[in-house]
Parts: sequence; C-alpha cells; structure tokens
Amino acid sequence: QVQLVESGGGLVQAGGSLRLSCAASTSMGSINTMGWYRQPPGKQRNLVAVITPGGGTNYAEAVKGRFTISRDNAKNMVFLQMNSLEPEDTAIYYCYAKVLNGRSWLNYWGTGNQVTVSE
Repeated sequence: QVQLVESGGGLVQAGGSLRLSCAASTSMGSINTMGWYRQPPGKQRNLVAVITPGGGTNYAEAVKGRFTISRDNAKNMVFLQMNSLEPEDTAIYYCYAKVLNGRSWLNYWGTGNQVTVSE
C-alpha cells in the first residue's frame, strides 16, 4: 500500500558529500511529513531531518548546517543533501513518510540505505 524506495547511499571519505533520494508510492491517502532517520551501529534509530508539504523543516542538532532536506511534492520524493560528512554520520539511513489512511495518519519506513564515512 505504501512503498518507500531509497537510493544514493554508499562509501565516502570524511569531508565528502552524498545525496539520498526517496520515492514514495501509495494507493492510500495523501502524504504529509517526509524525512530521514538514521541508525548507527549498535544504537537506536533517531531523527535526521523532516520536512512538511509546505517546506517546514526540522533537523537534528548534529547535522544542522551540513545537511539539507528538500522534497518534490508532485513526485512524492524527498532528498537529503549531506555535506561535510563525518565518520559519526555512518549509519543506515531510513526514509520516512506519514501517510493518511482513512482517518488516521500512519508512519512508514523504507528498507534503509547504508552510508559509511571513512576517516
């Protein structure tokens, strides 16, 4: 019913850049907030950045000034431009979307995309 397909992860040296993309497809209702969460090895999943349909954004403190989230509402896509990457950014990055299902908003996740930043 809801599918989130991520792309763009990989291996990069510290100081480098990567761009993540996520395409959402749904047979349900409209898509509200979209964004990215990440899970470093051995740690819990935490917010990286989210964006509303109107362009309102919220970033984790650790990525402010380095990462930029954007979206294309017409294509149901969300992007994460990651600059000045640090080894601490190494994690599995999950695309997120809040989708209307009848009267309820439900949270959906992609399968994850590995980002590895080497020293």
